Amino acid sequence: MLKRSETIGARIRYWRMRRGGMTQAVLAGLAGVTQSYVSQVESGRKAIDRRSTLVALAAALQVTVADLLGQGTESGDPARESAAECVPAIWSALIEIEDGERRPSTYTADRLTAEIARADQLRNACNYPAMARLLPGLLIEAAAVGGPALVQVAYQASTCLRNLGYRHLALNAARLAGLVAEDTEDPAWLGAARFAYAQSLPIESASLAARAADRSLAELQADAADERVRQMLGQLHLSAALTSTVSGRLDLAQDHLTEAVREAATLGDPADGAGFNGCGFGPTNVGLWEMSIAAEQGESGRVIEMSRAVRPQVLAASIRQQSYWLDLGRALADGGRRDAEALAAFVQAERAAPIPFAINPLARDAVVTLAQRAQRRAIPDDLRLLAGRIGVHLAA
Repeated sequence: MLKRSETIGARIRYWRMRRGGMTQAVLAGLAGVTQSYVSQVESGRKAIDRRSTLVALAAALQVTVADLLGQGTESGDPARESAAECVPAIWSALIEIEDGERRPSTYTADRLTAEIARADQLRNACNYPAMARLLPGLLIEAAAVGGPALVQVAYQASTCLRNLGYRHLALNAARLAGLVAEDTEDPAWLGAARFAYAQSLPIESASLAARAADRSLAELQADAADERVRQMLGQLHLSAALTSTVSGRLDLAQDHLTEAVREAATLGDPADGAGFNGCGFGPTNVGLWEMSIAAEQGESGRVIEMSRAVRPQVLAASIRQQSYWLDLGRALADGGRRDAEALAAFVQAERAAPIPFAINPLARDAVVTLAQRAQRRAIPDDLRLLAGRIGVHLAA
Protein backbone atom coordinates (compact mmCIF):
# COMPACT_ATOMS: atom_id res chain seq x y z
CA MET A 1 0.00 0.00 0.00
CA LEU A 2 1.38 3.41 -0.96
CA LYS A 3 1.46 6.01 1.78
CA ARG A 4 1.72 9.50 0.34
CA SER A 5 0.68 13.07 0.83
CA GLU A 6 -2.31 14.16 -1.20
CA THR A 7 -1.68 14.11 -4.93
CA ILE A 8 -3.04 16.21 -7.77
CA GLY A 9 -5.22 13.27 -8.76
CA ALA A 10 -6.65 13.03 -5.26
CA ARG A 11 -7.49 16.72 -5.31
CA ILE A 12 -9.18 16.37 -8.68
CA ARG A 13 -11.32 13.59 -7.26
CA TYR A 14 -12.10 15.66 -4.13
CA TRP A 15 -13.31 18.64 -6.16
CA ARG A 16 -15.18 16.39 -8.58
CA MET A 17 -17.15 14.89 -5.69
CA ARG A 18 -17.73 18.39 -4.29
CA ARG A 19 -19.39 19.32 -7.58
CA GLY A 20 -22.48 17.23 -6.86
CA GLY A 21 -20.71 13.94 -7.46
CA MET A 22 -19.72 14.84 -11.00
CA THR A 23 -18.74 11.67 -12.84
CA GLN A 24 -15.37 11.12 -14.42
CA ALA A 25 -17.05 11.01 -17.81
CA VAL A 26 -18.65 14.43 -17.31
CA LEU A 27 -15.36 15.94 -16.09
CA ALA A 28 -13.54 14.42 -19.04
CA GLY A 29 -16.07 15.88 -21.46
CA LEU A 30 -15.83 19.35 -19.94
CA ALA A 31 -12.02 19.30 -19.90
CA GLY A 32 -11.57 17.78 -23.35
CA VAL A 33 -9.82 14.59 -22.20
CA THR A 34 -10.90 10.95 -21.98
CA GLN A 35 -12.61 9.27 -19.04
CA SER A 36 -9.74 6.75 -18.98
CA TYR A 37 -7.26 9.63 -18.61
CA VAL A 38 -9.18 11.10 -15.64
CA SER A 39 -9.34 7.66 -14.02
CA GLN A 40 -5.60 7.10 -14.38
CA VAL A 41 -4.76 10.57 -13.04
CA GLU A 42 -7.06 10.19 -10.04
CA SER A 43 -5.60 6.77 -9.19
CA GLY A 44 -2.04 8.08 -9.45
CA ARG A 45 -1.13 5.82 -12.36
CA LYS A 46 -0.62 8.76 -14.71
CA ALA A 47 0.87 12.21 -14.08
CA ILE A 48 -0.40 15.39 -15.70
CA ASP A 49 2.28 16.51 -18.14
CA ARG A 50 0.71 19.61 -19.71
CA ARG A 51 -0.12 22.96 -18.15
CA SER A 52 -3.06 23.37 -20.54
CA THR A 53 -4.59 20.15 -19.17
CA LEU A 54 -4.35 21.50 -15.63
CA VAL A 55 -6.07 24.69 -16.76
CA ALA A 56 -8.85 22.74 -18.49
CA LEU A 57 -9.46 20.47 -15.49
CA ALA A 58 -9.46 23.39 -13.05
CA ALA A 59 -11.93 25.32 -15.22
CA ALA A 60 -14.23 22.28 -15.47
CA LEU A 61 -14.15 21.90 -11.68
CA GLN A 62 -14.58 25.66 -11.12
CA VAL A 63 -11.41 25.93 -9.04
CA THR A 64 -7.96 27.39 -9.62
CA VAL A 65 -4.90 25.51 -10.79
CA ALA A 66 -3.35 26.39 -7.42
CA ASP A 67 -6.23 24.49 -5.76
CA LEU A 68 -5.34 21.38 -7.77
CA LEU A 69 -1.63 21.78 -7.02
CA GLY A 70 -2.27 22.32 -3.31
CA GLN A 71 -0.19 25.49 -3.34
CA GLY A 72 -0.62 27.67 -0.27
CA THR A 73 -2.80 25.07 1.48
CA GLU A 74 -0.55 22.17 2.41
CA SER A 75 2.15 21.85 5.02
CA GLY A 76 4.44 19.02 5.96
CA ASP A 77 7.46 19.90 3.85
CA PRO A 78 10.15 21.33 6.18
CA ALA A 79 11.68 23.57 3.50
CA ARG A 80 8.35 25.09 2.57
CA GLU A 81 7.28 25.52 6.19
CA SER A 82 10.56 27.26 6.99
CA ALA A 83 10.05 29.67 4.11
CA ALA A 84 6.33 30.16 4.84
CA GLU A 85 7.17 31.62 8.25
CA CYS A 86 8.89 34.52 6.47
CA VAL A 87 6.21 35.19 3.84
CA PRO A 88 4.07 37.49 6.04
CA ALA A 89 7.12 39.68 6.70
CA ILE A 90 7.93 39.83 2.97
CA TRP A 91 4.31 40.78 2.25
CA SER A 92 4.41 43.47 4.93
CA ALA A 93 7.63 44.92 3.47
CA LEU A 94 6.10 45.01 -0.02
CA ILE A 95 3.00 46.80 1.30
CA GLU A 96 5.13 49.33 3.17
CA ILE A 97 7.18 50.10 0.06
CA GLU A 98 4.11 50.26 -2.21
CA ASP A 99 2.54 52.75 0.21
CA GLY A 100 5.53 55.04 -0.27
CA GLU A 101 7.08 54.64 3.16
CA ARG A 102 10.86 54.76 3.31
CA ARG A 103 12.86 54.07 6.45
CA PRO A 104 16.35 55.51 6.86
CA SER A 105 19.03 53.13 5.60
CA THR A 106 21.05 51.23 8.21
CA TYR A 107 23.38 49.61 5.65
CA THR A 108 26.47 51.04 4.04
CA ALA A 109 26.52 50.96 0.25
CA ASP A 110 29.06 48.12 0.35
CA ARG A 111 26.94 46.06 2.73
CA LEU A 112 23.82 46.51 0.61
CA THR A 113 25.73 45.40 -2.49
CA ALA A 114 27.05 42.36 -0.61
CA GLU A 115 23.61 41.39 0.69
CA ILE A 116 22.05 41.67 -2.77
CA ALA A 117 24.86 39.47 -4.13
CA ARG A 118 24.21 36.98 -1.32
CA ALA A 119 20.51 36.85 -2.20
CA ASP A 120 21.46 36.21 -5.82
CA GLN A 121 23.74 33.35 -4.80
CA LEU A 122 20.84 31.82 -2.86
CA ARG A 123 18.60 32.29 -5.90
CA ASN A 124 21.09 30.48 -8.15
CA ALA A 125 21.30 27.67 -5.58
CA CYS A 126 17.47 27.57 -5.28
CA ASN A 127 17.77 27.95 -1.51
CA TYR A 128 14.42 29.71 -1.21
CA PRO A 129 13.98 29.27 2.58
CA ALA A 130 17.28 31.08 3.25
CA MET A 131 16.36 33.67 0.63
CA ALA A 132 12.96 34.23 2.25
CA ARG A 133 14.61 34.91 5.60
CA LEU A 134 16.86 37.52 4.01
CA LEU A 135 14.26 39.35 1.92
CA PRO A 136 12.11 41.30 4.44
CA GLY A 137 15.01 43.35 5.73
CA LEU A 138 16.71 43.55 2.35
CA LEU A 139 13.57 44.94 0.71
CA ILE A 140 13.36 47.71 3.32
CA GLU A 141 17.05 48.55 2.96
CA ALA A 142 16.87 48.57 -0.85
CA ALA A 143 13.80 50.82 -0.69
CA ALA A 144 15.80 53.38 1.26
CA VAL A 145 18.17 53.63 -1.71
CA GLY A 146 15.72 52.97 -4.54
CA GLY A 147 16.79 52.68 -8.17
CA PRO A 148 18.34 49.51 -9.60
CA ALA A 149 18.98 48.13 -6.09
CA LEU A 150 15.26 48.07 -5.32
CA VAL A 151 14.41 46.70 -8.77
CA GLN A 152 16.86 43.84 -8.28
CA VAL A 153 15.65 42.95 -4.78
CA ALA A 154 11.99 43.15 -5.85
CA TYR A 155 12.87 40.82 -8.75
CA GLN A 156 14.54 38.45 -6.28
CA ALA A 157 11.44 38.55 -4.07
CA SER A 158 9.20 37.79 -7.04
CA THR A 159 11.31 34.79 -8.03
CA CYS A 160 11.46 33.44 -4.49
CA LEU A 161 7.71 33.82 -3.85
CA ARG A 162 6.75 32.31 -7.20
CA ASN A 163 8.87 29.23 -6.64
CA LEU A 164 7.35 28.80 -3.19
CA GLY A 165 3.85 28.86 -4.71
CA TYR A 166 2.81 32.38 -3.64
CA ARG A 167 2.11 33.72 -7.12
CA HIS A 168 -0.19 36.53 -5.93
CA LEU A 169 2.63 37.99 -3.84
CA ALA A 170 5.18 37.29 -6.57
CA LEU A 171 3.00 39.39 -8.86
CA ASN A 172 3.02 42.24 -6.33
CA ALA A 173 6.81 42.12 -6.15
CA ALA A 174 7.10 42.05 -9.97
CA ARG A 175 4.79 45.06 -10.28
CA LEU A 176 6.92 46.93 -7.74
CA ALA A 177 10.04 46.08 -9.73
CA GLY A 178 8.38 47.39 -12.88
CA LEU A 179 7.28 50.67 -11.32
CA VAL A 180 10.73 51.40 -9.93
CA ALA A 181 12.43 50.30 -13.18
CA GLU A 182 10.35 52.82 -15.14
CA ASP A 183 11.73 55.59 -12.93
CA THR A 184 15.35 54.41 -13.26
CA GLU A 185 15.13 54.63 -17.06
CA ASP A 186 17.35 51.53 -17.35
CA PRO A 187 15.76 49.43 -20.11
CA ALA A 188 17.58 46.24 -19.09
CA TRP A 189 16.12 46.30 -15.59
CA LEU A 190 12.75 47.24 -17.04
CA GLY A 191 13.00 44.11 -19.20
CA ALA A 192 13.86 42.02 -16.16
CA ALA A 193 10.86 43.40 -14.28
CA ARG A 194 8.57 42.71 -17.23
CA PHE A 195 9.89 39.14 -17.43
CA ALA A 196 9.23 38.65 -13.71
CA TYR A 197 5.68 39.93 -14.22
CA ALA A 198 4.99 37.51 -17.09
CA GLN A 199 6.44 34.61 -15.08
CA SER A 200 4.35 35.43 -12.02
CA LEU A 201 0.96 35.40 -13.70
CA PRO A 202 -1.09 32.27 -12.93
CA ILE A 203 -1.21 29.50 -15.51
CA GLU A 204 -4.83 30.36 -16.22
CA SER A 205 -3.62 33.75 -17.52
CA ALA A 206 -1.27 32.30 -20.15
CA SER A 207 -2.78 34.37 -22.94
CA LEU A 208 -2.45 37.53 -20.81
CA ALA A 209 1.17 36.65 -20.03
CA ALA A 210 1.87 36.26 -23.75
CA ARG A 211 0.31 39.65 -24.52
CA ALA A 212 2.24 41.26 -21.68
CA ALA A 213 5.47 39.87 -23.11
CA ASP A 214 4.51 41.20 -26.56
CA ARG A 215 4.02 44.70 -25.15
CA SER A 216 7.35 44.55 -23.34
CA LEU A 217 9.14 43.40 -26.47
CA ALA A 218 7.79 46.37 -28.41
CA GLU A 219 8.70 48.71 -25.57
CA LEU A 220 12.32 47.52 -25.34
CA GLN A 221 13.14 47.13 -29.02
CA ALA A 222 14.50 50.67 -29.35
CA ASP A 223 17.26 49.84 -26.85
CA ALA A 224 18.34 46.55 -28.42
CA ALA A 225 21.88 47.87 -28.95
CA ASP A 226 22.44 47.17 -25.24
CA GLU A 227 23.50 43.51 -24.88
CA ARG A 228 21.74 43.29 -21.49
CA VAL A 229 18.51 44.38 -23.16
CA ARG A 230 18.98 41.80 -25.90
CA GLN A 231 19.27 39.08 -23.28
CA MET A 232 15.99 40.18 -21.72
CA LEU A 233 14.35 40.42 -25.16
CA GLY A 234 15.38 36.81 -25.66
CA GLN A 235 13.92 35.78 -22.30
CA LEU A 236 10.66 37.57 -23.09
CA HIS A 237 10.44 35.76 -26.43
CA LEU A 238 10.89 32.45 -24.62
CA SER A 239 8.25 33.32 -22.04
CA ALA A 240 5.82 34.33 -24.79
CA ALA A 241 6.57 31.12 -26.72
CA LEU A 242 5.66 28.92 -23.77
CA THR A 243 2.56 30.86 -22.70
CA SER A 244 1.34 31.01 -26.32
CA THR A 245 1.72 27.23 -26.45
CA VAL A 246 -0.30 26.81 -23.24
CA SER A 247 -3.07 29.00 -24.65
CA GLY A 248 -3.12 27.07 -27.93
CA ARG A 249 -1.52 29.73 -30.17
CA LEU A 250 1.14 27.51 -31.73
CA ASP A 251 1.70 29.92 -34.61
CA LEU A 252 2.65 32.74 -32.23
CA ALA A 253 4.70 30.34 -30.14
CA GLN A 254 6.80 29.39 -33.15
CA ASP A 255 7.31 33.04 -34.13
CA HIS A 256 8.61 33.88 -30.65
CA LEU A 257 10.79 30.77 -30.53
CA THR A 258 12.31 31.63 -33.90
CA GLU A 259 13.21 35.10 -32.63
CA ALA A 260 14.73 33.67 -29.45
CA VAL A 261 16.84 31.22 -31.46
CA ARG A 262 18.04 34.04 -33.71
CA GLU A 263 18.93 36.27 -30.76
CA ALA A 264 20.71 33.46 -28.93
CA ALA A 265 22.79 32.58 -31.98
CA THR A 266 24.22 36.10 -32.13
CA LEU A 267 24.87 36.34 -28.38
CA GLY A 268 26.09 32.85 -27.53
CA ASP A 269 25.97 31.41 -24.02
CA PRO A 270 27.09 33.85 -21.30
CA ALA A 271 30.75 33.32 -20.44
CA ASP A 272 29.99 33.14 -16.72
CA GLY A 273 26.93 30.90 -17.18
CA ALA A 274 24.71 33.63 -15.79
CA GLY A 275 24.57 36.74 -17.94
CA PHE A 276 22.56 39.82 -17.00
CA ASN A 277 20.62 39.30 -13.76
CA GLY A 278 21.44 35.59 -13.88
CA CYS A 279 18.98 34.98 -16.72
CA GLY A 280 21.47 32.77 -18.58
CA PHE A 281 20.08 33.62 -21.99
CA GLY A 282 21.80 31.91 -24.89
CA PRO A 283 21.54 28.77 -27.04
CA THR A 284 21.56 26.43 -24.03
CA ASN A 285 18.72 28.18 -22.26
CA VAL A 286 16.77 28.30 -25.52
CA GLY A 287 17.24 24.53 -25.80
CA LEU A 288 15.82 24.06 -22.30
CA TRP A 289 12.76 26.15 -23.10
CA GLU A 290 12.31 24.24 -26.37
CA MET A 291 12.19 21.03 -24.33
CA SER A 292 9.52 22.52 -22.05
CA ILE A 293 7.50 23.72 -25.04
CA ALA A 294 7.70 20.27 -26.68
CA ALA A 295 6.56 18.73 -23.38
CA GLU A 296 3.60 21.12 -23.29
CA GLN A 297 2.71 19.96 -26.81
CA GLY A 298 2.73 16.35 -25.61
CA GLU A 299 5.74 15.43 -27.76
CA SER A 300 7.68 13.22 -25.34
CA GLY A 301 9.78 11.63 -28.08
CA ARG A 302 10.87 15.06 -29.25
CA VAL A 303 11.81 16.09 -25.71
CA ILE A 304 14.07 13.03 -25.43
CA GLU A 305 15.60 13.71 -28.83
CA MET A 306 16.29 17.39 -28.07
CA SER A 307 17.82 16.52 -24.70
CA ARG A 308 20.76 14.89 -26.47
CA ALA A 309 21.91 18.27 -27.82
CA VAL A 310 21.49 20.29 -24.60
CA ARG A 311 24.21 20.58 -21.93
CA PRO A 312 22.54 22.30 -18.96
CA GLN A 313 25.70 22.28 -16.83
CA VAL A 314 27.02 25.34 -18.69
CA LEU A 315 24.42 27.47 -16.89
CA ALA A 316 24.99 28.72 -13.34
CA ALA A 317 21.37 28.58 -12.15
CA SER A 318 20.63 25.14 -10.72
CA ILE A 319 16.90 25.58 -11.46
CA ARG A 320 17.71 25.46 -15.19
CA GLN A 321 19.65 22.22 -14.71
CA GLN A 322 16.71 20.81 -12.78
CA SER A 323 14.35 21.86 -15.59
CA TYR A 324 16.37 19.75 -18.02
CA TRP A 325 16.27 16.59 -15.91
CA LEU A 326 12.64 17.02 -14.86
CA ASP A 327 11.39 17.51 -18.42
CA LEU A 328 13.49 14.59 -19.60
CA GLY A 329 12.30 12.36 -16.74
CA ARG A 330 8.65 13.10 -17.38
CA ALA A 331 9.12 12.42 -21.09
CA LEU A 332 10.82 9.10 -20.34
CA ALA A 333 8.02 8.17 -17.90
CA ASP A 334 5.35 8.79 -20.51
CA GLY A 335 3.93 5.44 -21.52
CA GLY A 336 5.52 3.53 -18.64
CA ARG A 337 8.10 1.66 -20.71
CA ARG A 338 11.24 3.56 -19.59
CA ASP A 339 10.55 4.08 -15.89
CA ALA A 340 14.08 3.07 -14.82
CA GLU A 341 15.56 5.79 -17.05
CA ALA A 342 12.92 8.25 -15.83
CA LEU A 343 13.86 7.52 -12.22
CA ALA A 344 17.53 8.18 -12.99
CA ALA A 345 16.57 11.55 -14.52
CA PHE A 346 14.42 12.48 -11.50
CA VAL A 347 17.32 11.65 -9.16
CA GLN A 348 19.49 14.03 -11.19
CA ALA A 349 16.76 16.71 -11.05
CA GLU A 350 16.51 16.42 -7.28
CA ARG A 351 20.30 16.48 -6.95
CA ALA A 352 20.50 19.68 -9.04
CA ALA A 353 17.96 21.60 -6.92
CA PRO A 354 16.64 19.63 -3.93
CA ILE A 355 14.34 22.28 -2.44
CA PRO A 356 12.32 23.21 -5.54
CA PHE A 357 12.07 19.53 -6.52
CA ALA A 358 10.64 18.64 -3.10
CA ILE A 359 7.99 21.38 -3.21
CA ASN A 360 7.11 21.05 -6.91
CA PRO A 361 3.68 19.33 -7.06
CA LEU A 362 4.31 18.06 -10.59
CA ALA A 363 7.67 16.56 -9.61
CA ARG A 364 6.14 14.89 -6.56
CA ASP A 365 3.30 13.46 -8.64
CA ALA A 366 5.78 12.11 -11.17
CA VAL A 367 7.55 10.23 -8.38
CA VAL A 368 4.25 8.92 -7.01
CA THR A 369 3.29 7.73 -10.50
CA LEU A 370 6.51 5.72 -10.79
CA ALA A 371 5.84 4.18 -7.38
CA GLN A 372 2.26 3.29 -8.28
CA ARG A 373 3.39 1.57 -11.45
CA ALA A 374 6.16 -0.27 -9.59
CA GLN A 375 3.82 -1.75 -6.95
CA ARG A 376 3.13 -4.86 -8.99
CA ARG A 377 6.87 -5.41 -8.98
CA ALA A 378 9.40 -4.40 -6.34
CA ILE A 379 9.80 -0.67 -5.71
CA PRO A 380 13.46 0.14 -6.53
CA ASP A 381 15.59 1.32 -3.63
CA ASP A 382 16.54 4.51 -5.51
CA LEU A 383 12.86 5.36 -5.93
CA ARG A 384 12.14 4.68 -2.26
CA LEU A 385 15.05 6.91 -1.21
CA LEU A 386 14.05 9.71 -3.59
CA ALA A 387 10.45 9.58 -2.39
CA GLY A 388 11.58 9.74 1.23
CA ARG A 389 13.74 12.79 0.61
CA ILE A 390 10.75 14.72 -0.78
CA GLY A 391 8.32 13.60 1.92
CA VAL A 392 6.50 10.86 -0.02
CA HIS A 393 6.57 7.74 2.18
CA LEU A 394 6.26 4.36 0.52
CA ALA A 395 5.23 1.30 2.48
CA ALA A 396 7.92 -1.32 3.00
